[in-house]
Amino acid sequence: MSRSTSYLRRCYPVLIKLLFLIVAMGLTGCVSEPRKIREEPKNLVWPMPPEQPRIRYIKTYRGQMDFRKSDNLRDTLFGIEAQGISLAKPYGVAVNADGSRMYVTDAKLRGVVVFDFEKGKVAMLKTDAMGGLASPVEVRVDSQGRIYVTDSFGGKLMVYKPNGETLRSMGGAEGMKRPTGLALDEAHNRIYVSDVASHQIMVYDFDGNFIKRFSERGSDPGYLNFPNNLAVDKEGKIYVTDSGNFRVQIFTPEGEYVSSFGKLGDGFGSFARPKGIALDSDSNIYVVDAAFGNYQIFNETGRLLLFVGVVGKQPGMFWLPAGMYIDHNDKIYVVDSLNKRVQVFQYIKDSEVEKAAPLSDAPK
Repeated sequence: MSRSTSYLRRCYPVLIKLLFLIVAMGLTGCVSEPRKIREEPKNLVWPMPPEQPRIRYIKTYRGQMDFRKSDNLRDTLFGIEAQGISLAKPYGVAVNADGSRMYVTDAKLRGVVVFDFEKGKVAMLKTDAMGGLASPVEVRVDSQGRIYVTDSFGGKLMVYKPNGETLRSMGGAEGMKRPTGLALDEAHNRIYVSDVASHQIMVYDFDGNFIKRFSERGSDPGYLNFPNNLAVDKEGKIYVTDSGNFRVQIFTPEGEYVSSFGKLGDGFGSFARPKGIALDSDSNIYVVDAAFGNYQIFNETGRLLLFVGVVGKQPGMFWLPAGMYIDHNDKIYVVDSLNKRVQVFQYIKDSEVEKAAPLSDAPK
């Protein structure tokens, strides 16, 4: 082999790369501009003027595409966006204490999708061998950043450290069947889990110790029929979407019945498929209804104040919405399941206006 031939063979890979770059840079003027991150609608509020707005649409999240373009040279040259992870079949949502991360359970992906707002990255929560999930439903995060996930088909409540390492698995010894809803009450050292198959609420402390279970199947006050999601108020009262009875029931921290509201129907204040539930800082009660494609807002006595959304794909519309979460800043996170996204809203709090003109009784 001649010396010149050997030299060319050694340089061949470098020459190919240089040729690719030259061609690519020449083609960049021919390719279309990368698709920009979509613009969110402005001033999308409920109710509409001239009434005082109480809910404002903020943003929608679907996955990595919501944050940034690719860092890959080839993708940059050809205007190809980084797709990364996208939601497939989401249900539950929560954010951490400072709002820097959003956690979304996804049954199709069989895990928890983490939206890191500070880094602009979306990734699956990396769990260890003990932390696998069969059918994740609800997710919550405590003040220490520990992540709690109900695994419906797995029949357990998983608890992870912030890095995804398994801390403990709960429910096996107590015969948990199909856990769905989840609520954390750190002030009273209580974790509440709804078991939809046994029609009960199971109670634990934050060390993982089982405390009690309450209720059983039925339609009378205090009885449950396929309880879905849970929420806890400032006093520790427990709010349950009692889906098979088409109502919301309220219990004391000890599981004693307090009151209920709602009924089967298609009118304002009625329910068809109630799911996610949460409370804002003014103790208004938000209930997602998957069939109506909206969430309804009630006052503390169960009187309807407002509803937000209709069935559809545009911002502010829903297609089988599921879980929801309201943070300490009154940001409202709603999982829009079949639209494969999480929509974020803001409760508009104005004490002076509230005194003069509370939320309208006539939803817009």
